[in-house]
Amino acid sequence: MRAVVQNDKSRASGRASAGVRIILAVLVLAAIASGCAQDGGDEVTPAGGQQPLDAPPARALDSYATKLRAAHAARVAAAHRWGLRRTPAAAPPAPAKKPRMRTRKGFEVDGHRELDLPPVFTRVPTQDKVVFLTIDDGAEKDPAFLRMMSDLDVPYSAFLTGYLVRNDTPYFRKMQSRGVVLHNHTLNHPNLRGLSYRKQKREICGMQRYMEGRFGERPTLFRPPYGSYDRSTLKAAKKCGIAYVPLWNEEVFADHWEYRDGGRKLHPGDIVLTHFRGRDQWKGTMADMIRRFLNKVTAQGYAVGRLEDYL
Repeated sequence: MRAVVQNDKSRASGRASAGVRIILAVLVLAAIASGCAQDGGDEVTPAGGQQPLDAPPARALDSYATKLRAAHAARVAAAHRWGLRRTPAAAPPAPAKKPRMRTRKGFEVDGHRELDLPPVFTRVPTQDKVVFLTIDDGAEKDPAFLRMMSDLDVPYSAFLTGYLVRNDTPYFRKMQSRGVVLHNHTLNHPNLRGLSYRKQKREICGMQRYMEGRFGERPTLFRPPYGSYDRSTLKAAKKCGIAYVPLWNEEVFADHWEYRDGGRKLHPGDIVLTHFRGRDQWKGTMADMIRRFLNKVTAQGYAVGRLEDYL
């Protein structure tokens, strides 16, 4: 009888011990859960010598993917709204290493290399299937154009002429606030070739001062009017703080394209020229020109890049 009682006590003691162990296990799990929940529940204490595990990078990637999907959806909707045949491709990221710019063969002036004059080029050396849109002068101030480019998120560079933008500074400041870089296209748009060094310097440096006063920055890119220049042009440009003189390989209008090299095909890194123009000078609007430009670029498998990212 005493043995039976003893066995019953042992079993009761065992059940009590098991219950304690279960309670302790629950408490430990609760403590771990509580610790994991601290600081947003992201960090797990590592074993000795190990790096901590971190959840934020995974969340950041998910957030980035969500933003990309949202941006693409917005571009699809914008492409439909503005009457494009296909949705333009997004611009590639800026290259980690910028290409070295050299003057295009046949575009040199006497002493170009010896005087370390700014390079003159029509194409950026890159393997990316990307072209660059550049817009000259500033005669037309079309608000629909600004909306279209913002909706489509298409980068471009503006080369401004002083007398054409003088009375419409807010329009170009709005453009600048949306990420467009404003560059130098002289004060008065003369054909610089053959003018004295002094006159050319006045046109280029004067526009540098004007741009700094109105837009807060002195440009490093300069495009001579009509693409016409000589040794004095590049010497004056260098003196005024210009680093690059981009010209163009193609020019796009509201109703047609023109090509420097023929072939009617785009090439990686091509610089495309157009102008701030409207129906008074074109057979169409700036929005019509952008439709023509993007339809061809997209059809040939190109994206539009930001020129300044490559220079």
